[in-house]
Amino acid sequence: MPLDSLELRTSLQRVLIGLILILVPLTVFGFYVALQGDSQIRQMAGENIRSVTRTSAELTSQFIAGRLRDVSLIANNPSIVQAVAAANQPYERLSEDAILSKVGALEEKWNNSEGDVLAKNILASDLARQLRRMRDLNPLLLKITVADSSGATVAATDKPVHYFQTDRGYWAVLYAQGQGAIHVADVRYDEQNRLPYISIAYPILQEGTGRFVGAATALVDVSPLFAQLNRQQIGHTGRLSLVRDDGTVIQAPGVTTSMKIHSEEYSAIRDSLGTLRGRETGYLFTTFSKGEPYLVGFADAGLKDAFPNLSWIVVASQEQREITGPIRNVAAFALFVMILSLLMLSLLAAYVFLHRRQKIEDIETPEDKLHPTAA
Repeated sequence: MPLDSLELRTSLQRVLIGLILILVPLTVFGFYVALQGDSQIRQMAGENIRSVTRTSAELTSQFIAGRLRDVSLIANNPSIVQAVAAANQPYERLSEDAILSKVGALEEKWNNSEGDVLAKNILASDLARQLRRMRDLNPLLLKITVADSSGATVAATDKPVHYFQTDRGYWAVLYAQGQGAIHVADVRYDEQNRLPYISIAYPILQEGTGRFVGAATALVDVSPLFAQLNRQQIGHTGRLSLVRDDGTVIQAPGVTTSMKIHSEEYSAIRDSLGTLRGRETGYLFTTFSKGEPYLVGFADAGLKDAFPNLSWIVVASQEQREITGPIRNVAAFALFVMILSLLMLSLLAAYVFLHRRQKIEDIETPEDKLHPTAA
């Protein structure tokens, strides 16, 4: 028998049953797989954004730790410790009230001509020149001031706003009952130089006794940290910001601290930050006020316990449609194929049913109609 005459014959009913058994499970399974892919992509995107925020939080913590070491080297410099100890000697026989009176009188003259003479002597000292040399070697240090135990300025790279330091809020924390403690102020923004900076005050302790004898205070440029955070890439719609625990944005693309902008992302993650499970998860999907769904990741910089003013949180956000767009297209196509397959099977089933009914009607011949069987 020639191969070209080989024919395969089967009924439409069998074809229909075969198609139903093959196409329906395949299309349903394909749609299910697409939906599962959507879930997995959301999870992978969440883990990725959590990794970005945790890396950025660690980077922030390391940057602050590095600047603390820089100021520590100043506070523990032997020549600076000796100079501060020498500056304290005139106060040894004076009462606390007498010291406050003497230093207060100099504070009143600080911003007039007499104060200019005193400031000139302070800025021209060997110790001041040494401080300027330290600043030149470390451009992140903007200004350095060294004060004795009474808070009076001993040396500085630039003329301080105040000669007497103890009337400022940080001094009580810095003094710490004579034991000395580090104080770090929150970010401020220098409008003139367009630089964000923090203030780090480090206690100077007497060698051997560990007694508080003075303090070294430095204004530190944090713009390199912000530049590193801005370089983090999270897709096309993602952005990363540094916020306080009250929601105020410290750093974000096109935002400065002085603007006092509130983070909409922080409002979404505030409840999660208050739970252990939420902090461990590190991300969530939420909808903002304009109705756009977003993925938001977050990580605490871990600085608040040691430095209450640095309650910083790294927050990142990305549009959900950018994350799930490709797989949603696949899911939509799978749904379309499933509906189309079911529609085609329905049409085929209707055709088979009508064709089978027509054959049953054809069984009765015209002769049967003309000569009906007698009852």
